[in-house]
Amino acid sequence: MDIRVGDVLVMKKPHPGCGSDKMLVQRCGADFRLCCKGCGHVFMIPRSKCEKKIRTVIRETEASER
Repeated sequence: MDIRVGDVLVMKKPHPGCGSDKMLVQRCGADFRLCCKGCGHVFMIPRSKCEKKIRTVIRETEASER
């Protein structure tokens, strides 16, 4: 799966802290550093675990064109 820094991931389940399902990618590699768009919580998650939980990917270029 092609995920880059700056992409917004729409997850299958909402964040338990605030209920937002959108996460901003801050770091890519063997694991991701994600920032919740609702409450700003930053956390690390392994790539394999994260890719199973993604519903859609919103690219930063798509968001700026709208």
